[in-house]
This record gives sequence, structure tokens and C-alpha cells, in this order.
Amino acid sequence: MLPVPRIAVRLSAVLFLATASAQTQQDVAAPTGTTLTVRSNLVLVPALVKTKQGGVVFSLTADDFSLTDNGQRQHLTLDPDADSEPLALAICVETGGAGRNHTEDYDHLDAILTSLIGGVEHRVAVVGFDSSPHLLLPFTPEASEASLRISSLRKGDSGAAILDGVAFAVAQLRTQPASYRRAILLISETIDQGSTTALGEALRLISDTNTTLYSFAYSSTKESIGHEASKFGYNGASEPGPAHGCFSRDGADAEYEGHYSKQVLDCLSQLAPPLRLITMTYLTARNALKTNTAATLAQLTGGEFFHFNNAKELRNDLISVTHDVLNYYVLSFRPSLPTPGLHAMHLEVRDRPQVTLKSRTQYWIDDDAVH
Repeated sequence: MLPVPRIAVRLSAVLFLATASAQTQQDVAAPTGTTLTVRSNLVLVPALVKTKQGGVVFSLTADDFSLTDNGQRQHLTLDPDADSEPLALAICVETGGAGRNHTEDYDHLDAILTSLIGGVEHRVAVVGFDSSPHLLLPFTPEASEASLRISSLRKGDSGAAILDGVAFAVAQLRTQPASYRRAILLISETIDQGSTTALGEALRLISDTNTTLYSFAYSSTKESIGHEASKFGYNGASEPGPAHGCFSRDGADAEYEGHYSKQVLDCLSQLAPPLRLITMTYLTARNALKTNTAATLAQLTGGEFFHFNNAKELRNDLISVTHDVLNYYVLSFRPSLPTPGLHAMHLEVRDRPQVTLKSRTQYWIDDDAVH
């Protein structure tokens, strides 16, 4: 493997990180016995830069990148190596649906998981899901216990509630110390089936915890793909809105229930260009989640998506991730306009059209995080 440059970071530094979110808050005891709430407006942006031939691009500086936040240019900082920081990793594995045919693919992953985590203080948990999520292994410093648990999974029911599983994993990560970085490894089929978590809520949960998700997926069955597409009225080219128009409550997405003002904003954003800039990332992601949930979650968090068919391909993909994450750039910025809600980010490498770039595309600021 190529030598790792100074700016390279281990997986533990790239799989992102509760300690510097755009709306992270931490309770601090004051000398008087009262509790002060301290918030940080630092947004982390992982970036992997490669040539079109697949080679990693080294030695870039902060000045080689350009980033906009809701269209506003931001000042970027290239963070130093943070590979000594502790890591909380949730391994989220589908046991139901098409996953029942893949439980045998997860044997003997001890060495690979150890390599992924690196030599830092860490805690690993295992979440299984079919039609509902289950905590199979609470957080433990023993990666070998996690490997043993996922190698002995029991087959679940016909469900594949990916969004529920991810939301559950995020909830487990929230219980870990604030000094720990947060990461999810998702192993699932491509299409969500049966989640009760709304699409928009899943995006917000992942964004506001600064969690990067790496997705390893096998194909959903043709029957499940057709079933899910029919529920959303998806025809492979365009997606119609409610039967009586975009603003109609009749036939609107379930995620708008009790939040009609959000539906109105989304409708306006499709008609008014200034508003569209703010919400287009959300709208695009919401639609993409319906056609490839696993890939979209990885893309939005700056992680990577891999498609596998068997145990050998899964192991090769996990090894590929180990190689890639050593060479992520860790960029950060403080938003010039930290308004509540979804923020659409666009990162690019200046004057290098021949390279490819993977990075986060959005983050979320809660209403109570802005003062």
C-alpha cells in the first residue's frame, strides 16, 4: 500500500464524529453547581479524492478545496491527524427479508474489523433488524465479540426496515461519551421495506449526529422492489405528487403528517428557485432513498457504498474501505449563516476536473442550536 501522508487519518478519525457537529451540545458543570450548555458550530466534512483511474490524490491543502453552504462560500480548515481519538462503532446487520440468504457471509471477520477500527480506544455494538431493530450486542471494547455475534445471526422475518435499523443504531451511539466519534457499518439489502421512521427524520438523525455510514448491500428481490416502488407511485422516470396537487393533504407523504408547513415549503421550493436552493438536497435524497436506501445513506454522510453477492466480495469490499479511509482529508468550517434546518453543502476540488470526490452533501441544525 502507498505510504500514508501526514494528513491521512484512520477509520476512527473519518467515521464521523460527535465532538464537532454543527449542532453538538455538551453539558458542563459550573463552579456554582449549575449546568451550562456549550454548543459548537463546527461542521466536519470528510473528503476522499481519487483520480478517475482509482488512485488516491495526496498532498492537497485547504486552499485546493472550495465549499458552499446553502450557496454561501465558506472558509475551510484542513484538520490535523486525529487518529488517537476514541471511536464508537455500531454494526447494523439485516437479518430479515433478503438478508436471510446472507447470514452465512459474515463468518470470520475478526481481523478485518480490527483493521477497520485501528489501534485506538473503541467500543463496538451490533444491531440486527428485520421488521424491527434489536440490540444484539451492547457496546463493548472487544471487537472479537462483535465478530462472533454477527457470525451467529439467526434468520429473521420477511421485513427489511433499514431506516428503523439505522435510527436505532444512532440512538445507541448517542448513549456513548461525547468524546467518542460515531460510525455505522450497514450490511443490508438495497431497498427499505417496512420502516416506520419517516425518510426526512432518518436524514436528520444521521446528519445532526455527524455519523458517517458505510454501506455494504446485496440486491433486494424483484418482488420487494416492485412493491416498494408501487407504494410511492414510482415509475422509474418521475414521481407524481399527491393526487390533487403538491399542496394537497390528500395523498401526501406520510412524513408530512402533522407538519403541513414542511409540505408547503417543499412544494414552494419546487416552484421558487431561491427556496429550492435550501431544500433541493433534501428532496433529492428523499426520492433516492426510495430506490436505493443503502446507497443514498452512504452518499449523504460522505461514506461509501459497496454492492456484494457473497462472503468473498464482502470481505474484499471491507478491505477496500480500510485502504480508502486512511487517505481521507478532514475539512471543517464554521457556518457563516447557521440558520436552523437542512443545509445543502457542495464541495469541489479547485482546477482539477480529472479527479473524483466523495464528501458529505448536507447537515442539519436544530432550532434550539442557534442563539
